[in-house]
Amino acid sequence: MPKVGLFGGKRAALAYAAENGRLQSLIDKHGLAEVEELDALKETYKKQLDELKAQMDASREAVARSAGELAAAVQRDVLSARAAVELQSYGLFDYEHPAESSTLLGSQLDALRSEIKQTIRGKRATQASSNFTFNGSTAKGKKFVSDMSNLLLRAYNAEAENCVKSVKAGNLPTATKRLNTVVEQIARQGTMIDLRITPHFHQLRMKELALAAEHLQARQREKELERAHREELREQRKAEQELARQKEKLEKERSHYVATLAALEANGDVEGAQRIRDRLADVDRAIEDVDYRAANIRAGYVYVISNVGSFGGDVVKIGMTRRLEPMDRVNELGDASVPFRFDVHALFFADDALGIEAKLHKKFDEHRINKVNLRREYFKVTPDAVLEALKAESVEVLEYVLEPEALEFKVSAAKSAPKISTGG
Repeated sequence: MPKVGLFGGKRAALAYAAENGRLQSLIDKHGLAEVEELDALKETYKKQLDELKAQMDASREAVARSAGELAAAVQRDVLSARAAVELQSYGLFDYEHPAESSTLLGSQLDALRSEIKQTIRGKRATQASSNFTFNGSTAKGKKFVSDMSNLLLRAYNAEAENCVKSVKAGNLPTATKRLNTVVEQIARQGTMIDLRITPHFHQLRMKELALAAEHLQARQREKELERAHREELREQRKAEQELARQKEKLEKERSHYVATLAALEANGDVEGAQRIRDRLADVDRAIEDVDYRAANIRAGYVYVISNVGSFGGDVVKIGMTRRLEPMDRVNELGDASVPFRFDVHALFFADDALGIEAKLHKKFDEHRINKVNLRREYFKVTPDAVLEALKAESVEVLEYVLEPEALEFKVSAAKSAPKISTGG
């Protein structure tokens, strides 16, 4: 503040006030009153800047680590690609194997493929002469042996892959023979340098082939079981529908008899009423039987049938059905899928038809024709043998026919027989 003289104090005071007002106006205009707030805001920005710098430093470190990991991964991929190219030079490729998706065989396949690759890399897939010379040169001889070994190994691996890709569920012996033949051919072609596929490597590739066939067989068994299960469900539904229809029919019949009985009793017809009561009792017993059949899934008819014209005289089918009319099931089995109808040797009702069927199947299990789909209940045994098995199990069979009629087959055979000329 400037010095103020003795005189002129009022004027100085007014000037000071004016100056102070001007300063206040500037403060208001430029927000100088918020200096403390600006300092605090500056401190906040500084902290945020420090945090941002720390994040950037961390990001640089992460980028550096990622770059290192990427470089290592690229290096591994390069090495893997080089290894794959090396193996491909011997005719070994990574192809889609049938057992790759198998939960049971997938791990075995991975281990087996790893051993196959190691055997090739270790030069243990082929063996040949080590002292062969070419035009008097040992070095040329070694190169010739190496080139021939690689060439024939490529041919062998290509054929092994083809065998795996073409193998079917039931033709493993054929594929095995095909690969064995290739080994023999390579041995003949490499006679000059004693070149052959090593037994160890051949066995590895044979195991690979067996895994493919095993998986395909498992898939086929699964499909067969699914088909058999669907067929079983269809048969069960048919039986349930038959039982339901039969009960509905009997209930209607019972209602009719009840109404008739009431009318006869009202008219005083004692004899007529008694006859209706007897019929009503029969209907009630029939309803009880249907209810029992519907509730007891083990009850049903056991059948032993044969088809001489289709399968010969020593093949029978042993099964059971819950159908009310068991011959409906037998007739269905003799539809257009076989050339002749089935002949019935035995057809009887049992409270435990499932148990009797299971015992017979177990008795003749080693004679089962289809050992994959167990719902194909055909056995290479004679009707006589089945009868003896039933007697051994103390199964009461009221009627059993040993000799099949086979009428359609016999008539067809007679018509197909060559006619004997009588001369003229």
